[in-house]
Amino acid sequence: MNQKIIIPHNFKESLAEAIAECEHDRIFVLTDEKTMELCWKRIDDYLSVKDAQVITIPCGDGNKTLKTLLHVWTRLQVGKATRHSLLINLGGGMVTDLGGFAASTFKRGIDFINIPTTLLGMIDASVGGKTGINFGGVKNEIGAFNEARFVIADTKWLETLDMPNLLSGYAEMLKHGLISDDTSWARLLAFDFDALDLELLSGMVSDNVKVKTNIVEADPYEQGMRKALNFGHTFGHAFEALAMYRQPLLHGYAVAFGIVCELYLSVIKQGFPVDKMRKTFRFIRENYGMPDFACTDYDELIELMRHDKKNRGDDICLTLLGDIGKVQLDSIATEEDIKETLDFLREG
Repeated sequence: MNQKIIIPHNFKESLAEAIAECEHDRIFVLTDEKTMELCWKRIDDYLSVKDAQVITIPCGDGNKTLKTLLHVWTRLQVGKATRHSLLINLGGGMVTDLGGFAASTFKRGIDFINIPTTLLGMIDASVGGKTGINFGGVKNEIGAFNEARFVIADTKWLETLDMPNLLSGYAEMLKHGLISDDTSWARLLAFDFDALDLELLSGMVSDNVKVKTNIVEADPYEQGMRKALNFGHTFGHAFEALAMYRQPLLHGYAVAFGIVCELYLSVIKQGFPVDKMRKTFRFIRENYGMPDFACTDYDELIELMRHDKKNRGDDICLTLLGDIGKVQLDSIATEEDIKETLDFLREG
C-alpha cells in the first residue's frame, strides 16, 4: 500500500506538506456543491492551494455517473492539466470515488489527494484505492484500483455533517467491528448518538481506519481476505441500487440493512451466535429504521445481487461470519436463502 494516511494535528500544515511531495505543474480541486459551500470556503485562502482551479459537481450518489465524469475530464482538459498535474478530491465518498477514477484515467493517470469530509469517506471510500462510477443502474460497475498519494482525514470536518450522514459512515465502522473483534463491536454498539461525543468518535475513527488499511495492505486487489470488507455489501448494494430511482438511500443505511441480512445468513449457514445477531439488529433498527421495499421487489433485488463483483458464474457469493472476527469468504446463497432473509429483515 503506497498511499499515506494522515489524521492531522494541523490540517493546514499537513495539506501543504502533502502537496509539496506531489510533483505538480497545476492543481485542481474537485468538490460537490455542498463541500464547495461548507468546506472549500474554509481553506481557499491557504497558500498551498491559492492557484488551484476548482471543479464543482452536483451532490449525491445519483450523480456518480459517466456524465459527471465527462464533465470532470473536460474541465481538466480545458484547464490544461498535464500528466504532471494534481487533483485534490475534497468531499465524501462520491467525490473521492469519481475524482479518483477521473485522475486514474486522465492522461493515463495523474496524482491525486483525497480529503474526505464525511465519516463514510474517512472510514471507507477514500482509503484502499477503489475508484469508480455507477453504470447501468449498478453501483460501482466501472472503476479501477488506484491509490491516492495521500489521504488526509481530519475529523474536524465531521462538524459539518448532519446526523443521517454521520450514521451512514458509522455503518461502515460497525462492519469493521464485526469483522475484527468483540471489544470493537461492543464499543461501537455502546456509542450514544443522542449525546454525540465527536472527540470520542475521532478516536474510534483512527482505530477503525487501521482495520481497513491492515486488510488492504495484505490484499490490495481483493483476491482473498479483502473480501471481508464486503460484509453487508452484497445485499446493501442491491438495496441502494433499488432505491436509486425511487427515494435515494444513503450508502451506509443500505449497508446497515445489508449487515442485518448477512448476519441472519451467518446464523443459518455459519453458526454465528444468535444473541450477537439480535443485539446488532436492534442497534440498527433503533438508529437506521427499516428499508422501504416489499415482497414484490424480491426478484429485482436478486437480479441486482447477481451483478455483484464477488460472484462466480451464476452463483451469488457472500462474505459471512462464523463469529465476530471469524470471516467466511465465498459463501453461496440460493434464491430461497435470499427470500427468507428478506422476509426476516422486513418482519424482524
